[in-house]
This record gives sequence, C-alpha cells and structure tokens, in this order.
Amino acid sequence: MSFVRFLSSASVIASLLVIQGCDFNSSGSATPTNSEPEVSLTILHINDHHSHIAGDDSIALTIDGKSTTVKDVGNMARVKTAFDSLSAGKPNVLKLHAGDAMVGTLYYTLFKGEADAKLMNSICFDAMAVGNHEFDDSDTRLKSFIDALHSDVSCKTPVLSANIKPAVGTALAPNKVDDYIKPYIIKTVDGVKVAIVGLTIKGKTQNSSSPLPTTVFEDELVAAQRTIDELKAQNITRIILLSHIGYPYDVELAGKLTDVDVIIGGDSHTLMGDFSAYNITSNVKDYPSLHKNKDGHPVCVAQAWEYNKAVGELAVTFTETGSIKQCSGTPHIIVSDNIIRKDANNKKYTVKDAELSTYLNSVSSSNGKLLFAAADATAKSILDSYKSQVDVLKNEQIGVAAELLCHERIPGGGLSKTPGCTAATSSRGSDIANIVAQAFLAQSLTSEIAIQNGGGVRIDVPAGSITVGTAYTLLPFSNTLTELDMTGAEIKQVLEEALDNATKTGGSTGSYPYAAGLRWNVDLTQPFGSRISKLEHKAKGTTNWVPLDASRTYKVVSNSFTAQGQDGYLTFKKVSERGDALNTYLDYAQSFVDYVKKVGTLNKLPSSEYSTQVFINASGVQQ
Repeated sequence: MSFVRFLSSASVIASLLVIQGCDFNSSGSATPTNSEPEVSLTILHINDHHSHIAGDDSIALTIDGKSTTVKDVGNMARVKTAFDSLSAGKPNVLKLHAGDAMVGTLYYTLFKGEADAKLMNSICFDAMAVGNHEFDDSDTRLKSFIDALHSDVSCKTPVLSANIKPAVGTALAPNKVDDYIKPYIIKTVDGVKVAIVGLTIKGKTQNSSSPLPTTVFEDELVAAQRTIDELKAQNITRIILLSHIGYPYDVELAGKLTDVDVIIGGDSHTLMGDFSAYNITSNVKDYPSLHKNKDGHPVCVAQAWEYNKAVGELAVTFTETGSIKQCSGTPHIIVSDNIIRKDANNKKYTVKDAELSTYLNSVSSSNGKLLFAAADATAKSILDSYKSQVDVLKNEQIGVAAELLCHERIPGGGLSKTPGCTAATSSRGSDIANIVAQAFLAQSLTSEIAIQNGGGVRIDVPAGSITVGTAYTLLPFSNTLTELDMTGAEIKQVLEEALDNATKTGGSTGSYPYAAGLRWNVDLTQPFGSRISKLEHKAKGTTNWVPLDASRTYKVVSNSFTAQGQDGYLTFKKVSERGDALNTYLDYAQSFVDYVKKVGTLNKLPSSEYSTQVFINASGVQQ
C-alpha cells in the first residue's frame, strides 16, 4: 500500500486538534447510548524499541543554530525518567508499548528479551501489543519473554493481540488460548470503563518471523471488529486499539472499523510531529493525526518513532456518550547532555560548561518536543548489570575465517592496506562485501536477491577467529534489512545509479554495489545505462545462472540506508515511496552474526559467485 496516499488523507483532517464529538451510526443518524461521565486520560507510549536499551544510538539535530550530535539516545533509564516526569500530577495515565520490544542489539543476542523485560518493568506498562519480531525465535521465546515481564508481581504488564490464537497445548497456550496473550484488557478511569485491544501484523509475522505452524493469525480487520463488537455488547464504547501493524494500515483500519476512538501504533517506526526547527525530518507532520471511523466519529492515531528515542504524550477526553471530544498531544524526543559538536577546524569536541547550559536551556524551551531526561538510578543499575555482560559478549567467537577476506569498495580502488588485498580485489572487488550480501540473502527468508553498498562494509576480516565484535566493527551502522519488490528493469536501473555515483566526480566509491543471487559485467567506457551488462540471476537452491528478466518482479533485500535512496540508489527510493518496500527491522550486523553462527567457517566465494564478474575501467582496461 502507498504510504504517500495515506499521508494525504491524514493531512486533510489533521489540522483539527480539538474535536467536538457526537454519536452517529454508519448511516449518519443518532444512536442512543448509555450516558456516563465525561472522562479524560493521558496516554504515554513507545513502540519498536528493539532491544535498544543502552543508549548506543545518537541523533543529529540543529539547535542554537549549531549542528549537534546528541549521544546516549535510546537509553531506557532516561526513558524511565521521562515517563515519570510526564506522569507527574496527571491523575489518569495509561502507559502503553505498541510492540517489537525484542531483537536488534547485543542485549537481545545475549539475554533473549530478559533485559528488555526488566527495563520495561521499571516503567511498568499498562499494556503491550505483540509485535512481529516477538516471534523471531518462535512461540517458546515469546513465552520466556512474557514470563520475565511477569516476574515482577507488582507490574505484570498484560500482553495483547486479538488476532493471535496459539494452539492449546503449545508454549503460549498450555491450558487455554489466552494463557499468555489476551485479546484486550479493560481499565476503569474515574469510574468509566476504557478498553485496550491488541492487534498484530499478520503477513509479516507469518512470512518473516518464526511462529509455530499451529499458531493462527487472523485477518487484522476481522479480529479487531469482532473484539470491538464483543466490548460493545458489554456496554464499553471507549476503545483504544494498541496496534502493531504500521501507520498506513492504522489509518486504513480507522476508516473501516466502527466504534474505535484511539489507535496507538507501532511497526512502521513512524516519527510524528513537526521537528523541522531542529532539522529532524518526520514521517507525519501532525501528532496525533485525526481521522474518522466507519461511523463517522473521530479517531486519533499516534506513534512514537523507534529505539527508545521518543515518548508520545496524548491527551484524550471522551464525551458522556463515549466519542472523542478532544485529542491533542506532544511527541517528545528524549535527549541527553552528552553532546558533540565541531569547531572551526572541523574537529569534534564535547560540549561543556556555558555552552552546555545554553543547549539545555534551548531544550527546555522547545515546548516539550525535545525533552532532557537524566538516567533513572534504579533503571540504570538494572541496565549496568547487563551492560557488563554485553561487553564480554563482544569477545565471543561466532565463527572462523579460513583465510584473509579482503575488503574493497570498488575493484582496483586500493582501499585496503592489508598486504595482498590490493591484488586480490583488483578484478572482482571485495571478498567480504560479497559474503555480507550472501548473509543478508540467507537471513531474508523471502528474498531472491541481495544488494549491499560497498561503503556499508568497513574492514578486512583477517584469518582466524570471528567475534561478535568483529561483526559489529564490520557493519557498524544502525541499519536494518529492507525487502523491496522490483522488476528486473528496476534492478538494472538501480545498479547503474549506484555505479554512476561510485565513479563520478563528487560521488562516493562506497556506492559500488555487491550482491548475492545476482552477477554482472561492468564497462566504465560505456555511457550511463549501458555500463552494466550480462546481468544474471541465480535462484536460491539452484546452481544455474539465467538472464535477469526485465519484466519479472523479484524480491530484493538491501540495507535500510540504501533502501531510502541514499548513496545514489535512487530507484530504491522510488520503490519505497510507492509502497513496495518492507523494513524487516532485522539489524544488519546481527543478521551477519546469525549467518556466521550457522555456517561456522567463512571462505572466499567461488569466482562464479562474485557479483562483479568482469570490470573494465574508464581507460578501457580489464582489471
């Protein structure tokens, strides 16, 4: 579905930040309802934190007119402080997590959700939706995560999804279908019942994660409406959908469901709100975006970005008859006081003293869009207990390199200074970048081709032990795997674009493409559009190379950086903008770790598997 199409529908209504609601049925006539007191509540929410609990991320913004890198972003001990400060003095607060708590950093690799659960318990969410990545290690791992989440008897966050039905007798349903996953919960706010209904993306969970074959995933719309109807039968009409289906689908469902009032979402990692003053680009300019349900009543839709970088704060007032009367709020990007800038000589320095005070004053005057939060002491203590073990994990051996695996951005480029690597990579380019592409193709279960930019790979891998630290040094960026549906003609075009950017003046050699399941010849003496020739594809599980079919659609996996059109991959951006891209949010370094663990030993690929088969330089010389 088209993300742009839903943005346009959102913008039509989204300027109405205060709505006087009234009850209508689908035909537009008045519907009698039981009158209850008007009630207001505050919803604080996050989503898609993906085991980013330690503050290993950063944000680049402009503040006080200066380019500023804010470090220690995503630290859940800071998020705990933010939740506490935003809750202070507010009588009716719901704390919600819209799914994908797990998978993405070494904290998941080592602790399999336990560290996430303990940090989440320090906040104590009122409910959490099941995300697709909660099933990456099957139902059993999700059960262990929920057990850890419920180990704190004072909290026991309910885990929700109305469209997941585990088979009785399996890990998530030892005795009955809702042992671990409830379809909804009911909260009483000032004597009025408010329901929170969970929802999980169906197709992505079944196709890209690892639920048991016996675990049923119902159609999202059908399950949501059935649950809403069940709640209406109990005279509960104030309904919050806590969804993990993505912002565009949230907007679509809002118009197809009756009686839904608020949707707190996840999955699409959508930053909502206008942060242009700080040079941060958001996906949706309004927070919340306002729509209408099938009855014609208002629906408020909100999401809070990703990786513990933001906390959404949504204020909602329900009328006596259960419709939305008022809905407004602020998305808060959580910042630290660990600030890096560059001086007049382009040298980095840590901001201190008076300049730091000026920065903090500017943050405090941002109307909450930027929110400074010091690390909560209790949560930090929990985090530190896991961090020390993660530091040890970086030295864990995951496999062996049987020989030196050289890296080169572009054949003959001379990037590597390791003896022997210049000659080894002169004709076909990087050994290890080709292997990285093989890893991504193997880890993306539905993809037929993998394409990786040479600049996203950083080092030669010497013969000997490969550790977790090696993997994260090789692939150091905060990239994830993105799957794109593309024709063969579009694949040819994006390769031409990447090659052009890698070789033109002012471009970047890091754009040079590497691939798995795809190979080609390069001739730089030819004009743009004719430099890539003999483009061939090899399907998974086969040995035959066949010409790439220009008219056929293939599923291609790349990293999220190039999938957004960066590094000259312009056609990737077009494919993403038309709605034919799916970010799996599988961390690209962790995907390489998992691949190396499976294969054990890495060797140079056979020459026939290198993506560049022939390279003729701009002078007409075949290298």
